[in-house]
Amino acid sequence: MTDIQANYDIVIIGSGHNGLVAASYLSRAGHSVLVLEGNNELGGATRSKQVFSGQPARLSVYSYLVSLLPKKIIDDLGLKLRLRSRKTASWTPSFENGHYRELLLRNNEPEQNRAAIEDLTGSSRDYDGYLQLQQLQEQLAAAVWPSFLEPLLSRSALRSHLGHAGTQAWRAFIEQPLGMILEQLIDNDLLRGVLLTDARIGLQTHAHDASLLQNRCFLYHIVGNGSGEWRVPVGGMQSLVDQLIDGCRATGRVSLLGGAPAQRLSLGEKVHSVAFQHECKEYEVEAKHVLCNASRQVLDNLLGRDSSYDPIFQGAGFKINMLLRRLPRLKESKHSAGEAFAGTVHIDEGYSHMQTCFEQSDAGVMPAMPPGEIYCHTLTDESILSEELIAQGYHTITLFGLDMPYKLFVGDPEDSREEAVRRYLRGLNQYLEDPIEECLAFDSDGKPCLEAMSAYDLEAKLRLPRGNIFHGDLSWPFAESDAAVGTWGVETEHRRVLLCGSAASRGGAVSGVPGHNAAMKVLEAEGS
Repeated sequence: MTDIQANYDIVIIGSGHNGLVAASYLSRAGHSVLVLEGNNELGGATRSKQVFSGQPARLSVYSYLVSLLPKKIIDDLGLKLRLRSRKTASWTPSFENGHYRELLLRNNEPEQNRAAIEDLTGSSRDYDGYLQLQQLQEQLAAAVWPSFLEPLLSRSALRSHLGHAGTQAWRAFIEQPLGMILEQLIDNDLLRGVLLTDARIGLQTHAHDASLLQNRCFLYHIVGNGSGEWRVPVGGMQSLVDQLIDGCRATGRVSLLGGAPAQRLSLGEKVHSVAFQHECKEYEVEAKHVLCNASRQVLDNLLGRDSSYDPIFQGAGFKINMLLRRLPRLKESKHSAGEAFAGTVHIDEGYSHMQTCFEQSDAGVMPAMPPGEIYCHTLTDESILSEELIAQGYHTITLFGLDMPYKLFVGDPEDSREEAVRRYLRGLNQYLEDPIEECLAFDSDGKPCLEAMSAYDLEAKLRLPRGNIFHGDLSWPFAESDAAVGTWGVETEHRRVLLCGSAASRGGAVSGVPGHNAAMKVLEAEGS
């Protein structure tokens, strides 16, 4: 039983990794912190659990790879986080005019990648364009990434960090629709599609979206730690959560409450009060600072205010977690399943096909062959499985689907979810000798080990507005108004009430950045 005090220096609403990062920094600086989590388990979207009854496999339920977590945060908090690179970067099979084609790219093997792209396209032009795109990405990342843990710069100040040599990179990724540079440098439809997917993860957008939402999404996927490489956390996401929790508890200044949903936030001149439930009792505590690790809509609701949410920012991702008794055999590939599934598997993600699927789903029609990508944690890190499952050759795979906006599931969430699963698996099965359904393990009740979640489900499970994994519109990494220059991007219109999650500027993905920045804002205000 946690002893609940009447007063804290800081109350943090939400125990996702950003909330835990903020709690770690603030408690290390000597402040008392209460972390409230509505779910029984701590960790929010970064937690792992045994998803399938009777099967000792701990899957990263929601988020599963790490790119944006800065080394500075890891070092500052003394995290012993082990992140592994995947040998395979991606495998993309396709049928073009009835002929099978595939593209397998490897991490850190440029000559093999050259050969693979030239074999696919029949010339060296696309590989040269691929290299040029990578160089532009590296230029942008080198200038932008160091600013993520600092107060916001103006647009012009951040632009100046690229210098004259970075003019093309800035224009390509910040000023014009991403589709323009992809079409300028790459001719092949399949390679264009592989490169575009980082711009569409979880969002309803397309290559030539005039809002440049696709550019912002792409940016957050390519700048992490200057390289943009997404690596596998050994032990799953729970390893990050556990280390942050242990670090918080080691300070002796953090109280962590699961099963404690916040009910109300009342603003005060000197202190705020937060009401919450815990173990069937009502509590109300006071704190000088309140940090919200949930969406802006949740914060508005706690304040008793109406919150409108623009439907253009609805989530459009679909997730399927699976436990397999064995990897499936590939139908026509020259590569083994172990090699192909060791990276990101792109299914039906050709450039023109994705545009068609976007237009269908945006019109309210579920695509017949929706694009998606697949990730196998256990080919890089098998520690999330029991020794028995490892010995038997079991694996976990996760499919993250595109073009499944929230609005497709509102009328009939369950039937729509089941239909989406059928369509994604049908898309995968066209490249497999064995249908993936035949490879599934079974839980203790005899049910196939498959769990699916739509954007509609994510809203219900995690209170993500319209299932948007970024909590709303993604921000640029610079101040978008003169008033925001020099702020930390976490401030709200309410004094001493801060955003510390994905809703903050430079929020989104597994980064810890908004948690760090909210803590820095508090320490700055306190003169610590």
